[in-house]
Order: sequence, then structure tokens, then C-alpha cells
Amino acid sequence: MTNTPKLSIITVNLNNASGLRKTLDSVADQTFTNYEHIIMDGGSTEGSVEVIKAYEKQYNGIENGLYWLSEPDKGIYNAMNKGIKRAKGEYCLFLNSGDWLIEKTILNQIFEKFKNKDIVYCDIQTERGVLMYPDKLSLLTFFFHSIGHPASFIRRDIFQKIGMFSEELKIVSDWEFFIKAIIIQQCSYEHLPILLTFFNNDGVSSKRKFKTIENNEREKVLKHFFPLMYDDYLMLKKIKSDLKYYHDSRIIQFAEKFQKSKFYKFLRGE
Repeated sequence: MTNTPKLSIITVNLNNASGLRKTLDSVADQTFTNYEHIIMDGGSTEGSVEVIKAYEKQYNGIENGLYWLSEPDKGIYNAMNKGIKRAKGEYCLFLNSGDWLIEKTILNQIFEKFKNKDIVYCDIQTERGVLMYPDKLSLLTFFFHSIGHPASFIRRDIFQKIGMFSEELKIVSDWEFFIKAIIIQQCSYEHLPILLTFFNNDGVSSKRKFKTIENNEREKVLKHFFPLMYDDYLMLKKIKSDLKYYHDSRIIQFAEKFQKSKFYKFLRGE
């Protein structure tokens, strides 16, 4: 596969040695070899550096294919930006500690179908189920959702055109980046309906206590980029909340079960 673009896999880690080991093993096992692996550790103190050093020994020997650095950073997006600055590949894939590639041939499978779009995104497996993303994206898609960051191949020169991940945002900077790239700059994209990554739900963005911060950051971004549509977003958000309330209502659930009951059919004379 000599014509395939080179891939920079960027892994960010902080004090997650067990998760990091899963991530690194899944990369080392890949049959695809046209990549470099950049590991940005935030100065871990619980064994992560030892895991990285052990990984150096089992690494598959790609010349100049492995780079790692362990030092304090200013957060996950600061670490990602450091990785981007170090990257040499045409595309970047952000596979953070605790996430792993589904199977050892998966990158070969992806690049057999690759069409060199600006962003190519795949699907994600989690402990809660499969996250399947739409083929066609719009602003409405990003009002309440996104595409899978750990399953997206991003052309590296896009970061030079529109900037790195915002380090002012703590949780949704990758979501903001996709809005800037796909909606505002109209970068080309393609969805490959292939499960690429197992996503660990233990990350910051998945924890309930950070939900308020996430919502506030999302609203700040939407208000900044789309001020004339912000009221529409709030209206849709309320409708969505109301629909969820009625869907979760015990009265509605009882009524739905009652309509399926034999007693209901008896009352209707059926």
C-alpha cells in the first residue's frame, strides 16, 4: 500500500497506565505500517512512563516512527496541539489512552477505502453500544451531536489553515474544530461505516459532573459563530428537552403499555 498517506497517531495520557497499555498494544499490533506514533504524556507519576518504555521494546520497528514526551501540560487540548506540531503525517488520528483500535487489520481496511478527503470519519464501539454517524453533516448535526473524534482522520494541513484546538475550551474543543472545518470552512469529508475505535466512556467529556461545563461551552461557541441562529438553537433545545420529558414520563409509559394490554383490547371490543 505504497500510495497510502502517512498517518500520525497522537495519544494523550495522564496517569492512566492500564488504559495506555491497551491503546499502545492495539497500535503495535496493526498490520498497517505507514504511520508514526506520537505519545504526549502530561508528566504521569503512576507508571505510565514505564508502560511507554516497555512499548518502545515491542514497537514494530518503523524507522523514526515513535516519539514520546512526558512533561506537564495545560490540559488535553494543549497536549493534542503539541502532538500536531510534532506530527509529520498527512493525516492525524487522535487515539487517547484508554481508547483502542478494534482489530489489528482495521487501519489496512480503512486505507483500502480511503479517498483523501479533508476529514474521514468512522464509527465507534463503546461499552454502551455502537455510535454510528450520518453520511451527510449539517449545522443541525452539530447542534446536539458531533462525529467521533477518536475515529476521525484529519488532514494535518487543515490545522495550519484554521488553527489548532482551542485551549480555552476544556471539553468541546474537538467539536468546535469540526464546526469550523466542516460547516464554516466547508472542508471535504466522508463517512466510512466501519467500526474503528473502542471509545472509553471514562473520559472527562463522558462524566455527568462535567455536563454543565460542556453545555456552557457549546452554547458559547454557537453564540459566537452563529449569533443569528442562536435563538433557533435554544428553541430546538427546549423542544428536545420537552420531548424527552414526555418520553420518559411514567404516565406515557403506562399508557403505551395499557394500549398493548388484553384489557384495553377487551374494552374496545377487539
